Amino acid sequence: MNKVIRWGMVGCGAVTEVKSGPAYQNTAQFELHGVTRRDLVLAKDYAARHGVPNVYSSASELIACPEIDAIYIATPPDSHMELALQVAAAGKPCCIEKPLAPTYHECEIIHDAFAQQGLPLYVAYYRRSLPRFNKVKALIESNVIGDIRHVNWHLNKAPNQLDLSGKYNWRTDKSIALGGYFDDLASHGLDLFSYLFGEFEQVKGLASNQQKLYGAFDAITACWQHKSGVTGSGSWNFGGFSRYDTVTLYGQRGEITFSVFDEQVIKVTTLNGIEEYTIANPAHIHQYHVQNIALDLLSQSGHPSTGTTAMHTSWVMEQIIMPT
Repeated sequence: MNKVIRWGMVGCGAVTEVKSGPAYQNTAQFELHGVTRRDLVLAKDYAARHGVPNVYSSASELIACPEIDAIYIATPPDSHMELALQVAAAGKPCCIEKPLAPTYHECEIIHDAFAQQGLPLYVAYYRRSLPRFNKVKALIESNVIGDIRHVNWHLNKAPNQLDLSGKYNWRTDKSIALGGYFDDLASHGLDLFSYLFGEFEQVKGLASNQQKLYGAFDAITACWQHKSGVTGSGSWNFGGFSRYDTVTLYGQRGEITFSVFDEQVIKVTTLNGIEEYTIANPAHIHQYHVQNIALDLLSQSGHPSTGTTAMHTSWVMEQIIMPT
């Protein structure tokens, strides 16, 4: 319980600047001991700005280093399997950015490698640990709107300047992310729904490329049913006019609305009127997720986002964008 766990971070791009990197530094009994990325100049710059003591010349060197106890993989998803298998072979716990891998098959390979070694594997679906979404879960479990009948999520975003420029963006490279921004963004909400309502049982989807700005899909719709009986529907469009991000839970005796990405109020509507809850996210949004990793590693308390849960989310996504 008094052990300090020294983390090595592979990749130190934008997501690690505020969202995740500082969370490892601010968690009791964790130390961000070293970083690496393909551009070592940028890795050294990151280390200098964030007070990280060591920069490694390669991912292999960092993973193999005996001074590193655990690994956080913060690279694009097409590199996850190769890096994860190195970590499993080194016998170290690992947290991997979401989605776990570009395909469900690769997720299975990663999951099995850690399971065979008996190693903890976490995936950065941090919404499972955020207070605002655990408030939604508590409202559902308290039966405030009765049995949940249906969940609907609509996410609409206009193309950004990078999309319009035609310049390369790995997030819309179909060889890395066939679903484009769907893979990067919708995975968060679909994973959250699995957390709130249990595993998906049936999933159907349609995907198209309406704008032709890049190779990946930019317009996706889906319907599904959870094993619990809750039905669901969703639409994600990345070529619309305005930003729109609303989830509505339709219950037997009321409704709950909230946003997946925006810090909008959680609104509960019943015959008794409207109740609203405002719950801010932490400054470093991975903070509760990382703290839960610490609790699990130090006391085996369990973690809400594991290789098993993330693998199921990848199965759901694949059913939507690659229907048989």
